[in-house]
Amino acid sequence: MNLKTRISNRNLYSFLWHALFFAFAQNFMDVDTIIPAMIIEAGGGAMHIGIMTAIMMGGSSFSQLFFAPFINNVPFKKRCLLLGINLRIVSLFGLATVLYFILTQDHSNVLWIVFLFISVFSLSGSFTAISYVDILGKSISQTKRKIFFSYRQIIGGVIVLLSAFLAKSTLTRFNYPSNYAAMFLIGGTALLVASAGFWNIKETQSSGIKMFGVKDFLHRMLDEIKNNKKLIYFLGFINTQGIVMSFIPFVILYAKKTFHTQGSDAGLFLLFKVLGVVAVSLLVLLINKKIKYNILLYCNVFLSVLLVVSTMLINNVSALKYIFILGGIILSIYTISMNGILLEISNKKNRVLYVGFAGAGNIIPAIFPLIAGGIINKLGYSIFFILFILIVSFSFFFIYRLKCKK
Repeated sequence: MNLKTRISNRNLYSFLWHALFFAFAQNFMDVDTIIPAMIIEAGGGAMHIGIMTAIMMGGSSFSQLFFAPFINNVPFKKRCLLLGINLRIVSLFGLATVLYFILTQDHSNVLWIVFLFISVFSLSGSFTAISYVDILGKSISQTKRKIFFSYRQIIGGVIVLLSAFLAKSTLTRFNYPSNYAAMFLIGGTALLVASAGFWNIKETQSSGIKMFGVKDFLHRMLDEIKNNKKLIYFLGFINTQGIVMSFIPFVILYAKKTFHTQGSDAGLFLLFKVLGVVAVSLLVLLINKKIKYNILLYCNVFLSVLLVVSTMLINNVSALKYIFILGGIILSIYTISMNGILLEISNKKNRVLYVGFAGAGNIIPAIFPLIAGGIINKLGYSIFFILFILIVSFSFFFIYRLKCKK
């Protein structure tokens, strides 16, 4: 069945509906500030932050090694998309319930219950992402995709910025743990409303190249690496530069230990991070035709090193805002450039596979948070910062070899 203009427009509005309410929900379940701050308030330390970050950053991506073969064999992926987002909604409501009812009773094992819901939230997000990319690619006409990405960027920037103020207000208005319970309740409700967009999607085309389990998936990955050298440089890039995704949660812990910040300060940190994300997103949107991905990549490696050095040099709590603004800029550039490069090195036939390859090949970001937690516990932050800079610096080589032309 061919994609008709009427159906393409319907799907465009459905994805925009989801993008609007997902952008609103995002700050209430932020993995860089809100969830780490909640873990610390619940009594977590460096190892807990390491475990949490490993689950949410690296582990969720690595799980695509198992998800991609299964989802790829499903011709129509809307049911996979709905399963993933519904599990995320349930996990957020579960977190809100645990924080409101159990933490007030001082249960010693509550952190592990929290980790269970965080794992479901994170893994279901990874499960959803594969279906999302495939359905988006085949359910909106090629001429309308740029319109969608532009609108999503603008709407997302405005809504994320506005909801950041509401999130900050929620954290400061209530005491712990009610403030975090309210955050996850609002986030889950917004995500529930966002899911209506997915229910309204009309998927008209089947997709997928049949695969036979993880072994076949890995075999195809090795074949693609042999035939497409850019894939191995891309995997090198995400394994070195990708660890920036786990840095901000450790800054939250560093701020707590060094400057004795409170849980309510997470709202302020979130606001500054969002300011950085929105600022660079709008800038890239304005100059996207004039700037190539390789320029963005080189700039981001330099900024990542600057972020670490700046964190080491700050000597008062008021300077932390610059760290989170810079962190937001780095995270935004990394996400934009990674997705752009993935589209550049793949094609319509293998795009879902390449999304899975990017997740399965995300090995260092998956284990780095666990190593970092142990290093901070045993050797302190200085060694952690030095190791971070060394790994990120290797990105220069992979960026050079990628030779992005767009």
